[in-house]
Amino acid sequence: MKPGTTAQTRRNFLRTALAAPVGVALAAPFAVRADEPATPTTPAPAPATAPPVPTRKLGRNGPSVSMLIFGGDVPAYSPEYLDIAWSMGIRYFDTASMYGNGQDELKVGQWLTKYPERRKDLFLVSKDHPRQGPEQMLTMIDRRLARCNTTYLDLFFIHGINAREYGAASLDWPKSAAFKSVVEKLKSSGKVRAVGFSCHDDQSPQYLAAAAEGGFLDAVMVKYTPFYVKGDPFDKGLDACHQAGIGVIAMKTLRNAGDVPKRLPEFDKLGLTTHQALLQAVWSDPRITAVANRMQNVDHVQSSVAAVRSYKGPLKIAQVQLLRETVLAGRRTFCPGCPSCHQLGGKLEFAFSDISRFVTYYEQDGNLRARELYHQLPAAARDASRVSLAALRDGCEFKTDYPEIIRRADRYFA
Repeated sequence: MKPGTTAQTRRNFLRTALAAPVGVALAAPFAVRADEPATPTTPAPAPATAPPVPTRKLGRNGPSVSMLIFGGDVPAYSPEYLDIAWSMGIRYFDTASMYGNGQDELKVGQWLTKYPERRKDLFLVSKDHPRQGPEQMLTMIDRRLARCNTTYLDLFFIHGINAREYGAASLDWPKSAAFKSVVEKLKSSGKVRAVGFSCHDDQSPQYLAAAAEGGFLDAVMVKYTPFYVKGDPFDKGLDACHQAGIGVIAMKTLRNAGDVPKRLPEFDKLGLTTHQALLQAVWSDPRITAVANRMQNVDHVQSSVAAVRSYKGPLKIAQVQLLRETVLAGRRTFCPGCPSCHQLGGKLEFAFSDISRFVTYYEQDGNLRARELYHQLPAAARDASRVSLAALRDGCEFKTDYPEIIRRADRYFA
């Protein structure tokens, strides 16, 4: 079996779970005592539960939510894994129609079937792809609710908004009367409490600016780096959304830190690993409500929870700069987000940013669906023949090695 397959990932997850502290191991909801028959009628014992992790207010008028989000498309996703996250204090679960090849929402539903009393304390988010326009969300919501086994979502997102998938008109959706009407109808139905979009596209500054101008969305979820360039369009977009009272959720914050040193003396003094320090660097930005961290095993959950519980205030500028230098010295598979890549990504037909992301999914996650996502791009978006990859690399603030990344994409996906 090849490394990174789902079966192997689950084996690794179970190995880690078995090695976890007793309080974590007990969190598996289907465990029974050794002297009890393992029958379908045997009720599972309630796991020991830690206090909720620290919270922040989502936007100006939203609820207080966990600063750490349990979500992402991870192979180990299961009712048992959800219960481990809950037992450690995470109360914000993020899922989507496509996660787990469409199965992850069902696993949320299975978990809620087992613990219906927890729904009132859970902030539950799902996402969908209304390619025909925001109005399509009005018919999509019922399927999302049915699969999650709930009567409402706390937050419903357009998933990965971008002009290539949704059309150029989508750049204006966040300020359009049509989308505003959809938001009002979803909320008045009682099926949704908040609405927004997620975006990891190079045109995210334009989408953020439109959301701030429209003023009717509740939250946005964006690819974020604590090393953003102050005063650039992305930074201004974050400012505008924050000032408009829109909650900002960070994602893909550790995607470029896969091979950084696990420990640095400067952060040992704070009792933090390098990855924990990176999380705290994100929370150091007061505009960020929460971080969606892709936690693939129990060790990741424990480490991330420890990071949020130990966060006492912003890191120093010198500490963030050290993290930046450490990440830049590593092997990166996509730009965390810089003015040059944002600008060119909105102009070039060649989808260098998307392709870099798919290489990351394939290499870091062993996600074989990355090949499918690559081939869903239009042919012109995969054609690098009319683009100077070296110029893209040299113009990138983070010197992302696009020539090498595209060579790997050709080898993996062609």
